[in-house]
Amino acid sequence: MKKYLAEMVGTMVLVLMGCGVAVSLNCSSNCDDVANAATVIGTSLAFGLAVVAMAYTIGGVSGCHINPAITLGCLLTKRISGKDALMYMVFQVIGAFIGSAILYALTSNVEGLDGTGANACQEGVSVVGGLIAEIVFTCVFVLVVLGTTDSKKGAGNFAGLAIGLSLVLVHLVCIRYTGTSVNPARSIAPAVFQGGVALEQLWVFIVGPFVGAAIAAGIWKIIGEEK
Repeated sequence: MKKYLAEMVGTMVLVLMGCGVAVSLNCSSNCDDVANAATVIGTSLAFGLAVVAMAYTIGGVSGCHINPAITLGCLLTKRISGKDALMYMVFQVIGAFIGSAILYALTSNVEGLDGTGANACQEGVSVVGGLIAEIVFTCVFVLVVLGTTDSKKGAGNFAGLAIGLSLVLVHLVCIRYTGTSVNPARSIAPAVFQGGVALEQLWVFIVGPFVGAAIAAGIWKIIGEEK
């Protein structure tokens, strides 16, 4: 039970800190303006640093997936059982709802702040374009996770840092297209609180990351696992 609770706490922190910074900075994908570009950088760092912090906090307890897409990748590469994978995902979503609820309570009482950092396809980006972006960048992210945490070929104690930095990189690229999810739990809870377009397009941020994770697992089986 401890590892499930660890996933809940870790995902709560990720959503609260990452989405919290996005809301506080009023993150915009319009990089034509220097101020907007700064919000993208700040939000990207927030998500990456949250992952690094949690990796070294709960990594020894649960492995610090804090992302159903990562859990799926681990399931498909036989690093976790089906039962644990299901429970991880349930508690990750619960943690995301706790983080979003806290953020919603905070923003509801602060003038000038609005929303919960929910994902949606950005201006000029079609739903198909957003889906492709989520598949591609989740694949890259999960592949980094699978590679750096491999028991024989991984990065050892530096895995958490590598994973966090890769999430920063993914956000820097993908915010322009979808606001960057690569994590179904991170998208589900904020969308429920925010509603509107975020809720209508939620399927993109569930299907995309899961497909991307499955592709990453397939790639790692080809290039990383012993024959």
